[in-house]
This record gives sequence, structure tokens and C-alpha cells, in this order.
Amino acid sequence: MEIDWNSYDPGELYDEMISSPGHPRRAARAIATYLQKLTAKQLGRRQHAADLAIAEMGVTFTVYSEGTNIDRTWPFDIIPRIIPQKEWSHIEEGLEQRMTALNMFIHDLYNDQKIIKDGIVPKKLISGSKSFMPQCIGATPRYNVWAHICGSDLVRDGDGTVYVLEDNLRVPSGVSYMIENRSITKRVFPELFSKHRILPVDDYPAHLFDMLASLSPRPLDYPEIVVMTPGIYNSAYFEHSFLAQQMGTELVEGSDLVVCDDNCVYMKTIDGLQRVDVIYRRVNDEFLDPEAFNDDSVLGVRGLLRAWRAGNVALANAPGAGVADDKLVYSYVPEIIKYYLDQDPIIPNVPSYRCDDKKQRDYVLANLNKLVVKPANESGGYGMLVGPHASAAERNKFANLIKRNPRNYIGQPTLKLSTAPTICGQKVEPRHLDLRPFILQSDRTYVTSGGLTRVALRKGSLVVNSSQGGGSKDTWIVETGGK
Repeated sequence: MEIDWNSYDPGELYDEMISSPGHPRRAARAIATYLQKLTAKQLGRRQHAADLAIAEMGVTFTVYSEGTNIDRTWPFDIIPRIIPQKEWSHIEEGLEQRMTALNMFIHDLYNDQKIIKDGIVPKKLISGSKSFMPQCIGATPRYNVWAHICGSDLVRDGDGTVYVLEDNLRVPSGVSYMIENRSITKRVFPELFSKHRILPVDDYPAHLFDMLASLSPRPLDYPEIVVMTPGIYNSAYFEHSFLAQQMGTELVEGSDLVVCDDNCVYMKTIDGLQRVDVIYRRVNDEFLDPEAFNDDSVLGVRGLLRAWRAGNVALANAPGAGVADDKLVYSYVPEIIKYYLDQDPIIPNVPSYRCDDKKQRDYVLANLNKLVVKPANESGGYGMLVGPHASAAERNKFANLIKRNPRNYIGQPTLKLSTAPTICGQKVEPRHLDLRPFILQSDRTYVTSGGLTRVALRKGSLVVNSSQGGGSKDTWIVETGGK
């Protein structure tokens, strides 16, 4: 498993570390040179050390399979993904622009709906969205911000262009793995962090706490903040407990909270009821409050929406923020940015075909063998079709799904996703990847220095989700400029 960059060939794809055999990109030269000096035994020993650290730290994710929950250790590759700071500054600016416009859009939808009245976004798009919550109409959360935490997935095409693939504004996950990836890499390559200027990511919990505290309805130096989890069987429970521990806040379930007659939320403690100011909720909208949404929910808190609308508790993300998480709404984001900010998008969308439009739908149906087709409200890589890798039967199945419910699907070209060197058995080979940076917004905006790089460990696969065989890498934003 010794590395010889002369024999590493990314082919026609854009590789994040190696531009062509034997030629590392400028920002990656130091790490590439260092890795090449390691013997096969040394490299294998470091990957083994990383695997042991993951097991010892209990870094897991949950896969749901045939009615069972299986906890698996986090798949991690020790070769980091390198991004020069100059490029990252441009991406950071684009993410801040996007988050600002999306929050203005959500607030407008639940209040004046000017963007609909002005004909920029069709009314049927919103009325047909499963994530639009009529119960939230007229609400005005603090700073008019609804999506306080967002994870936007970025991909790079074969020509090096970075695109936003999708926005995750409901209950975005993965940030704990970003932090743990860095912790593990520091254990494996401590000498590299003493020699190179790599921007930190371990300050995220402090930024998250400050953002949540800024939402408090009471002017307290230390408001009562809780992380609300659906429980231990949720696939992201590791992250819920990790963030609560890192922020020094309580981890609660819905049964630990109660809304009293004063429309305030209280936490049950051994000393009695204690008022809660801010809830970082990791429970989906429909289960959040059985009084307002699904009356069968046992995960939520009865009256929670009432307390939030009264301004007595802050919810992050706010209920209803997921309306901008819809894949069809995603296709309108360039127009949304132009409408609210009078700017062109700094980071472009992947070109998208809306299947609710007959002309665009006909194009998608005629080109299913070339396109990726996504449902409007699924996540985790589920329910999608990767046309070039699908069978004729799978394509026929999707054609019928699109015809039955065209509003629920968009089509996109199959991008030549960028790659990065990845340890695969006894070899180092190119594997496709994406990147999920995390953006926080209240009265100010914060973007992580990098994010969670997810890797499709299966050769040729474009699906990076851990639930479907994907892994992860540490992401380095390095100050030694240039590409």
C-alpha cells in the first residue's frame, strides 16, 4: 500500500489532490510528499490506529434495515481532502449569500408572500409542498430567521466548477462527524498540524451555543438551552448527545418537557420545573407538537408551537423551515437570490429539470438513461435514480412514478463528481466525494472552515451517504493558497 503518485491516475475526472499522475495540486504538495514517504507498514498502521480510535470513541451511525436498527462504526479514510483558503473564501461568501436569501424567502412565505404575488415562484409550488406548515403562517421568529442551522451539499464537476447540490434546512446532521474526523486525524498525523496552517473546525460547538443563546426570549447571560432528540434509536443520536455534551447543555426527549398554562416551556428536573429558553430540536416538524401537527406523536411536546408563537421559547430550526429544503424549491434558488438580494448566485445550482413542467418532464422521461432523478422531499440518497447506472426496469419504474406525481421529481445531469485519493484495501485509488459545510445564522452568519467530506467507497459509485456504503474524510482548508 505504499503510495506512488506517478501511478495514481484520476483520468478525465477532477481530483482534489492530484491534477495528473505525479503532479499534486499546489495546496496539497506538502501532504502528498509526506504520504509518499510513508512505507506500506507505516500507512497501514495509521489507518489501523484511526479505526481503533473510532471504536474507542464510540463514533457510530445507525442503519435501518428490514425493521432493525444496526449501529456501525464510522467509516473513515485517513488521507485528508485539501482545499486552498483562497477558494474557500469564495465558497464561504456564496454560502452566506444563499443562507440569507433562503431565510428571507421562508419568512416571506409565512407572511406577505410577495415572491408569489410577483410571479417569481408559483403558488402551486408552495401549496403542493409537504414541508409548508400552514400552522406557522404569521409567525415572526427572532431576526426573521427560520433556518438557523443549514448543511448545504457541494459537489465539483469534471471541469472544476463547484455547485450546490442541495440544501438541508430541516434537521441537518453530520457536523459531529466533521469534528470527530479532525480529532482522529490529529491523532494519526500530529506532526502535520505542527508544520502546516490548517483552519480549525473544533470551535463549532462554541459558535453553535452562541447562535442559540442569541435567540433567547429572555435577556440572560446564560439562557437555558436544550438539545431535543427523538431518542437513542434515531440514526443521528450520537450527534445529538455529542453536541449537547460539547455545549454543556441538557439532552432531552419530548417527555422531559412540558408547556404550562403561561405558554412557557419547562424541563422536568429533580428540583422541579425549570424554564427552557431555546430548544435545538432534532425532531421533525410532524412529530414536534401533537397539538399542532401529528396528534399521534409521542416524540414531541404538546403546546410547543403555541409557546413558540407566543415568543416564549426559541426553536432552531423553526418549524416550517423545511419548505426551502424541497428539491423543486431548490431549482428556484437562483431566482430567489436575485429577487431578495438583487445579486447573481455566487455558487451555481446544478442545472435542474422540473417535472411539473410538461416540456421539462418530457425531456426527463426521454433521457432517463443520462439523468439523475430525485424526489422532492427524500434525503440520505434514498428514492433516487442514477440513470446511467440503473437497469431498464428501474428506469421504467421511475418513468411511471414521474407520470403519477410529476410535482415530486426533478431531473439533473449526471455530474462527473470530483475524486480524491482513498485507501481501498491495499491500494490508494480515486473515489468520488462531496462536501457538506455547515452554516449558522441569527443576527450574524458563521460558516465552518470546510465541512464533512463524504466519500463513495464503492468504485464508480456516486452515492456518498454512509447509510449506503459511503465513508468520510477530514477536510483541510489550508493557508498555502492556489490550486
